[in-house]
Amino acid sequence: MARGDVLLVSLPDSDKREEKGNRPAIAVQTDIAVSPMLIIVPVTSSLGALRFPYTVRIEPSAINGLTLLSVAMVFQLRAIDPKRIIRNIGELEPEYLVQIDKEIWRMLKSPEA
Repeated sequence: MARGDVLLVSLPDSDKREEKGNRPAIAVQTDIAVSPMLIIVPVTSSLGALRFPYTVRIEPSAINGLTLLSVAMVFQLRAIDPKRIIRNIGELEPEYLVQIDKEIWRMLKSPEA
């Protein structure tokens, strides 16, 4: 897997606020990182998620493998065990990856930056 891959992953059960179950996610970890975990951004087809900050709207395409208008939920950035990857479904277009990078930075930077 590589940065920008759109993956079908199995997220563990948790409370109602965290995404769970089999769902798309975007690999955002740099390709040179050596880690036993993979950093991902969960994706939902529930457009209501756009009301939250740190989200990116993604149009479905044959390239990214998404079949519905979707939302990358950057605010739910998380690390998963690569064993949770079911399969690769596509590759995120560069313009969306740039938007996700901007939201990650905006979410994590200090107010003084």
